[in-house]
Amino acid sequence: MPLYRFVCEKCDHPFEELVFGNEVVVCPECKSKKLERQTSMPGMPLVKDGASGCGDLSLPPCGAVGCRRMGTG
Repeated sequence: MPLYRFVCEKCDHPFEELVFGNEVVVCPECKSKKLERQTSMPGMPLVKDGASGCGDLSLPPCGAVGCRRMGTG
């Protein structure tokens, strides 16, 4: 079940939608079919303190937004 992010070209409403096969997606606000599909970023797991993290902090930075890995050298 691919989850896509869209922005309506008619009313600028951003939303996410599960899209199955050739399903036609419409804006939930204005029902327009003129949509721009945005690049989705995969979810990042939360660490104990509630900040986003990227797993093993001893590894080099991964480049993701919010990455806290500093690397060891």
